[in-house]
Amino acid sequence: MKMKLDGGNLFVVDADSTQYAIIKSWNAMRWDRGRQWFSGPATADLLNRLASIVKLPAPIEAERQRMNGIQAAVDAERMNENPEPLYKYPVRIPLFKHQTRGANMALLTFELIHPGKVQVSRKADYNHENKNQ
Repeated sequence: MKMKLDGGNLFVVDADSTQYAIIKSWNAMRWDRGRQWFSGPATADLLNRLASIVKLPAPIEAERQRMNGIQAAVDAERMNENPEPLYKYPVRIPLFKHQTRGANMALLTFELIHPGKVQVSRKADYNHENKNQ
């Protein structure tokens, strides 16, 4: 099976009959009869499903890891009891916790803040707090 990632779309060519049946059952990709390939949006769910049946090429695996990292950071922010603003938001009144969480998740989702930097900075804050006690 061959794959190509182009502009947020994933193309799968030369799938054998078993792979064809599995991919077709997901209803996440469209079969192009003229070109004999599957095409669909490269979502984290689709890439994770494909990774479960075949080894992904390096660039596609890197994209899958990037998407999973963003999703993990958003999930961690969603479960954060006391969210700290990741950015000085241009508002006059302090935000409520749910608003801070939502704004932080938007920054992470749209990649305006890199998820790795958030986790590193929070670990540094945690270690600094523990050393002072």
